Amino acid sequence: MSDFSIEQLAEIIRARRAATGDTSYTRQLLDRGVAHISRKLGEESTETVIAALSEDKDALRDEAADLIYHLLVLLEARDIKIEDVVGELERRTKTSGLEEKAARSPA
Repeated sequence: MSDFSIEQLAEIIRARRAATGDTSYTRQLLDRGVAHISRKLGEESTETVIAALSEDKDALRDEAADLIYHLLVLLEARDIKIEDVVGELERRTKTSGLEEKAARSPA
């Protein structure tokens, strides 16, 4: 298994803020804004679902990677650190998923 982590990918994305748009796709996404990144995330989400339903493991792996990357770019655009998301996931593991969902305020 690789030593590469989601946190490292988030750091690479954070560092790409300093790049120019002609050298960095990440910078191009950040320059286009949250609405554009959100649409890309939606597209990748749909492609991930399609890959999962097709039972093609390689396609699902590839689309999942795209989905995670675009989610991390969106988080960066909104100045949310992946460590904070991981912390929230950790907090949620301290109770059952059903208890956690029941404790949320109705939307």
